[in-house]
Amino acid sequence: MLAAIKRELRKSNSFGAAFFRVAATQAGLAADTDIQVLDLLDLAGEVSAGQLAELMGMISGAIAKVLNRLEASGLVYRERDKSDGRRVIVRLTAGKEELRKVRAMLAALEETWDEVISSYNEEQLAFLLAFLQRSNTLSRQQLLQLQETALPEERSIFSAPLDDLPQGRLVFLSAGIRLVLRTSSEMAELYQARFKGAVPNVTVQGGVVTIRYPRQFLLLTGDQRQAEITLNGSIPWQIVVQSGGSDVFADLSGLNLASFEVRGVGSQILLQLPVPSGVVPIRISGGGSEIVVQRPAGVAAQAHLKGWGSAWAFDGQTYMGNKLRLSSAGFDPADPYYLIEVTSSGSTVTITSLEAGGELK
Repeated sequence: MLAAIKRELRKSNSFGAAFFRVAATQAGLAADTDIQVLDLLDLAGEVSAGQLAELMGMISGAIAKVLNRLEASGLVYRERDKSDGRRVIVRLTAGKEELRKVRAMLAALEETWDEVISSYNEEQLAFLLAFLQRSNTLSRQQLLQLQETALPEERSIFSAPLDDLPQGRLVFLSAGIRLVLRTSSEMAELYQARFKGAVPNVTVQGGVVTIRYPRQFLLLTGDQRQAEITLNGSIPWQIVVQSGGSDVFADLSGLNLASFEVRGVGSQILLQLPVPSGVVPIRISGGGSEIVVQRPAGVAAQAHLKGWGSAWAFDGQTYMGNKLRLSSAGFDPADPYYLIEVTSSGSTVTITSLEAGGELK
């Protein structure tokens, strides 16, 4: 009897997946995941993007693609939670023909359930309800366990929930790694990281994300190792990078940046800054590297430059010397600005403004 029940449950899961595939085709949707998201929103009324990712068993990037499709079709819309600007709420758009079709197909399925249920008394229905609730709870736990024990190629993807954290701090410790930093205001997590090659040790505590490559990895050669890290743009971030012989490419144009510090030798550093909300310190130290710092047009900067044998360029002007203090045109310390301190020897250092729509070079 127990084996027969298990077989029927597996059949039920298979039929449910097949129903969503066929229903998605009938409703003109791109994938069965689209109709599953619509069904969840129809049941809940509104759900955060992070909750949808969890319920669907998908990472934030994958659920974002589904929501982008549905939003482009006018089936859903997203907006910031008025009580918590860090959360993105997803709601159904009323009056769409595709939603009417979806609801009609789901209603037809519910009618078959009504026929089955009508043959049971109240006591039997109470038992059935308790069984389904318990089954759904355990299935959700199993889904989470599957996500935690991902396939080998997926184990290099790391993330952590944003929760109610007021700010974040990234500490990246490595050598010989190509580091790419990006930001996203749509993601539900505090951060997301992907690694190529050796996978570092990653810890998260109290909003502090520490990524550290063990010393034995630093001696490895072969394929280029790379870390791609995306930070949630809805909270302020402090960033500290300590590396040697590494390249750092940081497009932080969408970030609420509190501070940025890089320490290392033999590194190429390309940094694109966002519009500051106050005085934001940028500290870079090292040698034998190319350093480019780009800020938005119209944003003020004050630079303290130290080092022997370095070539300095500040807002289109070149300078010589081992101890310089420079300010952008019309600098007013009462306005938000970047305080940029560079200590480097034998480096080419360029600090400039980036016109709107420009890209990190």
